[in-house]
Amino acid sequence: MNAAEEAGRTTNVAEAVGRALVAAGIGQVFGVVGSGNFHLTNAMVAAGARFVAARHEGGAATMADAYARVSGTVAALSVHQGPGLTNALTGITEAAKSRTPLLVLAAEVTEPRSNFHIDQDALARAVGAVPTRITSAEEAVEQALDALRRAVHERRTVLLNLPLAVQAQDAPGGVPAHVAPPPARVPVEPTAADVEALAQVLDEARRPVFVAGRGARAVGARDALEALAERHGALLATSAVARGLFHGNPWSLDVSGGFSSPLASELIASADTIVGWGCTLNMWTMRHGTLIGPGATVVQVDDDTSALGVHRKLRLGVTGDVALTARRVLERGDGTRQGLRTADVRAALADRGRRRDVPYEDTSSAERIDPRTLSIALDDILPAERVIGVDSGNFMGYPMAYLSVPDEHGLCFTQAFQSIGLGLATAIGAALARPDRLPVAALGDGGGLMGAAELDTVCRLGLPMVVVVYNDDGYGAEVHHFGPDGHPLDTVEFPDTDIAAVARGYGFEAVTVRTPADLGAVEEWVAGPRTAPLLVDAKVVKDRGAWWLEEAFRGH
Repeated sequence: MNAAEEAGRTTNVAEAVGRALVAAGIGQVFGVVGSGNFHLTNAMVAAGARFVAARHEGGAATMADAYARVSGTVAALSVHQGPGLTNALTGITEAAKSRTPLLVLAAEVTEPRSNFHIDQDALARAVGAVPTRITSAEEAVEQALDALRRAVHERRTVLLNLPLAVQAQDAPGGVPAHVAPPPARVPVEPTAADVEALAQVLDEARRPVFVAGRGARAVGARDALEALAERHGALLATSAVARGLFHGNPWSLDVSGGFSSPLASELIASADTIVGWGCTLNMWTMRHGTLIGPGATVVQVDDDTSALGVHRKLRLGVTGDVALTARRVLERGDGTRQGLRTADVRAALADRGRRRDVPYEDTSSAERIDPRTLSIALDDILPAERVIGVDSGNFMGYPMAYLSVPDEHGLCFTQAFQSIGLGLATAIGAALARPDRLPVAALGDGGGLMGAAELDTVCRLGLPMVVVVYNDDGYGAEVHHFGPDGHPLDTVEFPDTDIAAVARGYGFEAVTVRTPADLGAVEEWVAGPRTAPLLVDAKVVKDRGAWWLEEAFRGH
């Protein structure tokens, strides 16, 4: 089509909205295309966006969520009306609970007699997403751009419903020439009074610990927090979602909570002051409060006032951006304090700061490998520059505690909804956001088989991924929670599945691991051209539950 023909061609709403959203910064779209979102998705591709076709909308939603988290940009999810949206709901719920800036583009039927008709607004509200709608051809582009602005500025998962009848109408004026990405969210400046109060708390502290969360995964936050921690002698820890933020710092405790090393838990519990930086200090991060010592002062810094004190009684709650608040406190004074940064603590951290440094009884046999032994070996074999997606289940403590990550972008932890089956899609989204790193998916056999359709997506995209399946032939969490009380387990145990054979059917290289010697095949793959992804079907010891399991069930 030449320029004259293009100028004379009318643009319908689906095309105008798709092109406008790409002009406004949407560069990555995931989804499953049906009749209702066909033209919209194609318009976005024609405008320059990359579209990744998943095999299931649930996988597409989680890929988009993970991509947005790891890349720091807004991604879009494109789904068909009705069942396309309902198929995606678990992934959308995870994104909404995690406050992931995500734009869900859902076709919609408004005729109640249609088989596809459901109340899509109600679905969005039920899972914590923000429902919006295109209501007219005249306002379509601006309404779409407003939905994108809300996703960015409010850090929300936004559902944009696109009624089929409106999509087909001509869009007056097409796409305006002035469309541009929404401005970045303005960092929240703490008040002078709050800065002074926080500085005073830190001046009084003798054994401070900083715990950084999702809100600290931002440019400049690590440097500011490390500088403030050095001044006050604070040790540094993170929540699970921010794991890796302080990687390489000799005073890092790594993750706080159920996945902590025994030494990290001991040191956090000894603190007289705990400051949560962009971290709500919830029951997982604080192990149901057991990591908060008697009489400890608890402070929380968050740029969302409504998040302050939700999980903990606070001495002080500060509304402010993490990096900005830390810098303002740094500007207030000088001098350094020893705090918990003693020679003994430093030596202890170097000696037994990681869970892999803690001696354990290897329970491997000729048929099954101890998941700790497996995880430690994989940590040594796999390149350090990695990005890991972890599924949910009894197994998940092993990759979380034993596989290191290079920084806060090295782990994508989609666990706000605690659904199994999201891990593989998480790793795909993270891999696309960080193509410079080796993607690793850590799955249980239950979640792995639940999301197995996306093994095709891994191969189709040519991702050099390592998929590790901790295979214990069942839903291990339920087996180990209910089994000791004598309950029948037939409903949660399964016959042995050759998951390696399943993976080969999709185009993977695959290896079954029963002993450490079997991991030689993984070493060969890492050293080779990596022309196909690798699946490791690890037959893990299944006679005991993970150390953190009962604590997890207390949180149900």
